Amino acid sequence: MISLILKYFPKLSAEQQQQFAALDALYRDWNAKINVISRRDIDNLYEHHVLHSMAIAKMINFRPGTRILDFGTGGGFPGIPLAILFPDSQFKLIDGTGKKIRVAQAVCDAIGLKNCQPVQLRGEEEKGRYDFVVSRAVMPLADLVKIVRKNIAKENHNALPNGIICLKGGDLQAEIQPFRRIVETAELSSWFQEKWFKQKHVLYLPVAV
Repeated sequence: MISLILKYFPKLSAEQQQQFAALDALYRDWNAKINVISRRDIDNLYEHHVLHSMAIAKMINFRPGTRILDFGTGGGFPGIPLAILFPDSQFKLIDGTGKKIRVAQAVCDAIGLKNCQPVQLRGEEEKGRYDFVVSRAVMPLADLVKIVRKNIAKENHNALPNGIICLKGGDLQAEIQPFRRIVETAELSSWFQEKWFKQKHVLYLPVAV
C-alpha cells in the first residue's frame, strides 16, 4: 500500500519509497513474534499507522538538524515514518517496554535508517533537549507536558516554536481546555480523504522553557 503514501506525499525519493515499501513485510514478520500492532489491524498498517504518523508532517516541515523525541513510540510510531520522511533531522524513540524497542531497532536496521535511535527508557528518565516532542495518544496532554517540559530546548530552528506535537482521537475539548489560548489543533480529515481519519486530530502546543 505504498500507493497510499504516494497519494499524499508524491515527492518521495526512490530510497524513501523503498524504505516505506519495506515496512509491510517487516512489521508483519515482527508482529507475529512480538505484538506491537493489533493483529486485526496489521492489514491497515499504512493507513492507521504509517500515514497517521505522517500527519505531523502536514503541520510542520522539520528543518535539517531538528532534534525530535518520540515519546512512547511503541513499535516505532510516529518516529520511524517521520525519520524516513525527514532524513536530515535526528529522532530519538523512547518506550519503557524493551520488546517494542527491539522491534523498532530491527526495523530501523533493516531499512538502513541512520537518523533514528530507539532506546528503552521511561519519559521521566530522558535527560536530553529536543526541538519537538511527538507522540501518538500516549497520555492526556497535561500529564505529557509535566513529563517532557524539561526536554524542550530553548533555541528555535523551525517555523513553529519548539513544543509538543500529539496525534489524538475523539473529543478533545476537556483535554485541551487548560491550554486553549495557545494550543493549535487540526483535523486529519482536512488532509486525508479516508473515513478512518474523521475524528482524528493533531495538536501542537508551544512550550516556553
